[in-house]
Amino acid sequence: MVRYVKEGNIFTLSGVKCYAHGCNCVGAMGKGIALQFKMKYPQMYRLYKTKCADGTFTVGDVFEYVTGDEHIYNLGTQKSWKTKAELEAIRKSVDTMLKLATQDNVKSIAMPKIGAGLGGLNWCDVKAVIEDVALKYPDIELVVVENYKEKCRF
Repeated sequence: MVRYVKEGNIFTLSGVKCYAHGCNCVGAMGKGIALQFKMKYPQMYRLYKTKCADGTFTVGDVFEYVTGDEHIYNLGTQKSWKTKAELEAIRKSVDTMLKLATQDNVKSIAMPKIGAGLGGLNWCDVKAVIEDVALKYPDIELVVVENYKEKCRF
């Protein structure tokens, strides 16, 4: 099942401890949500960068990083930060992520609208792919935050 949140921050959603995001396969996490993942999980970033350098993380792959009760799914959605994301890579990586989540008894995963920000794809096309894949995994809720917005703090 897919639930959409118009705006928010995936890291502050109530009851969600597992996260996913689209990545390039050259080891760069310098902008957008990827930079937030890099800062929040520096050890994950180091491992991701190594996997990219040695060629074990490629388009369509998933690098799962587990820390405590959090699962982080790095989805290989584009070759480099200079290229567009690929719909087939999104299909393959989301499917693999949901298989892994099923094996690990993960019930909820928060993610941004992958592939449609810096990835350059049309969000309607990406959304159709995510919804199609998610139909095979009705026991896992994907919470997709469509627009990043930090809550105001007074």
